Amino acid sequence: MIKLTVMYPNTPDTTFNKTYYTNQHSQLLSDLLGDAILSSDINFGLTGASPELPAPYVIISNLVFESLESFQQSFGAHTEVILADLPNFTNVQPQVQISEIL
Repeated sequence: MIKLTVMYPNTPDTTFNKTYYTNQHSQLLSDLLGDAILSSDINFGLTGASPELPAPYVIISNLVFESLESFQQSFGAHTEVILADLPNFTNVQPQVQISEIL
């Protein structure tokens, strides 16, 4: 299995609409990718390594897929639509990592 991790950096200028992200954007991903997503989670940053430090990321999201091929076939077919939705909830470019789950 593989995991797509999408991290939205928390900078002083970052804007992020959590309600839109959790309701509309997540539903868009579900509608477009369907059963290719085996599981998912959304992690809202609270603090950094200590309570007085800001979280380095506003949100870190994970989507799990059966294989890299499954991810490429489902996500790849809808990349433009997914990326076009980003300005609806944030002004930052996410960092992305694809990992193998051991």
